[in-house]
Amino acid sequence: MLLDMAKQAGEGRVAIGSKHGGGLGYDELAELAAGGATLLKESGASRVAFVGVNGPALPVLLFASALAGIPLAPLNYRLSTEQLHELVGELDRPYVVADDAFLAALGGAQCSGLIESSAFLAAARSAAPAEPVDIDVDSTAVLLFTSGTTSKPKKVVLRQSNLVSYVLQTVEFASADEDHAVLVSVPPYHIAGVGTVLTNLYAGRRLAYLPNFDAATWLDTVRKEQISNAMLVPTMLVRIVEELAGKPADIPHLTSIAYGGARMPAHVLEQALEAFPHAGFVNAYGLTETSSTIAVLGPEDHRAAIASDDPAVRARLASAGRPVPGVEMVIRDEFGEPAAPGRPGELWVRGAQVSGEYEGIGSVLDADGWFPTKDTAYLDEEGFLFIVGRSDDTIIRGGENIAPAEIEDVLARHPGVRDVAVFGAPDEEWGERIVAAVVPQARQHLEPEALRSYVRERLRGSRTPDDVVLLDELPYTQTGKLLRKQLASDVLGARI
Repeated sequence: MLLDMAKQAGEGRVAIGSKHGGGLGYDELAELAAGGATLLKESGASRVAFVGVNGPALPVLLFASALAGIPLAPLNYRLSTEQLHELVGELDRPYVVADDAFLAALGGAQCSGLIESSAFLAAARSAAPAEPVDIDVDSTAVLLFTSGTTSKPKKVVLRQSNLVSYVLQTVEFASADEDHAVLVSVPPYHIAGVGTVLTNLYAGRRLAYLPNFDAATWLDTVRKEQISNAMLVPTMLVRIVEELAGKPADIPHLTSIAYGGARMPAHVLEQALEAFPHAGFVNAYGLTETSSTIAVLGPEDHRAAIASDDPAVRARLASAGRPVPGVEMVIRDEFGEPAAPGRPGELWVRGAQVSGEYEGIGSVLDADGWFPTKDTAYLDEEGFLFIVGRSDDTIIRGGENIAPAEIEDVLARHPGVRDVAVFGAPDEEWGERIVAAVVPQARQHLEPEALRSYVRERLRGSRTPDDVVLLDELPYTQTGKLLRKQLASDVLGARI
């Protein structure tokens, strides 16, 4: 349905690819999806797996699998051969489409077929179009594996109704101008990679892909392709700000920068707002289980916050904004009751786009349809959402709950700190002690005790790190998620 609507509105436009030629039009995208659906049906598969970088294969497969009535599972191409085989083995009779660079790693995997992605697109081009099938709105459309940073990856079930609800409730149909284009840097196996395809094509915006992120290449591509919209994870924006080195980006046609997937350091966001004065910034908060974005801090909110002298308004620059249409939110305290404004608790969400379901496990929604995000958060008096952190990241020191983000925000503003993460370590006296892992700016010499004093001057003494460890870098996933438990293990293991 979404592709049919986009095809009618986007007639004559490039849907995917470069403005300088060689791109796919909406008609061609629809033809490839119809031919691809025939190939998928003929494969006899129950699932379709995709292992590859950003490019036209994902959009074609997303719509082809929907037309075939077979769920699509994009996999993390950065995993080891053993890990990829394990994920493929978790899928029921999968047909695997993979970029050439990953074919060798997938050799011997238990699947009903394996084909190179460009070969699949070529075969789809010549295949007879699949006959439309009746699709149950509650059937599975996409399966996404969680990152598995703290446990075995789970398969999140996103149904047709979840994804369509997300698009219809958050995007205005055919709202993009003919010359608008989005540069996609987030990987295909992330919910943002899937959501970006659906929302931008529905809006009528051309998709341009950056297969592998590099700050200099990103800036060059934005200029060459006349990009109007971009989606980034915080670590990418950090690299872009560093590449600009205090200079303005001078890209007036870039009018929207959306970011999300992890916490954004306040000083980086402030520098980015200065570097891109023509861009409206959007903080999009969401989870795989919620079909992507459930809260947005829009461009006007960003500019109002940074220009305000009111501390409460200024603080909203660090918020996730307010719920998107169709999504309800509640903060529940330790007794399961709604928390008062400003009081942290666990964030629960409800709405048609919320799945909260895992294949092989089932739904984790409560009796009233509420999904526990496992994020600790609070709402201010005006309903702005503030994410404090993951509930299992909370440090309990001397019976006091301490959010790592509170200390990280202070240390991140130190001029000599490039990156920082805080975690708890076992302590016989206090239960847990506070450890800050700090990455210094280039050519900066930092003294741990000076950093402890810096925090003590700005926060209560109980928030002062007991230990400060200097590192060359912090571990992140490719989607910008801090691997806090791996960091703690590495640091504490090195000290034993």
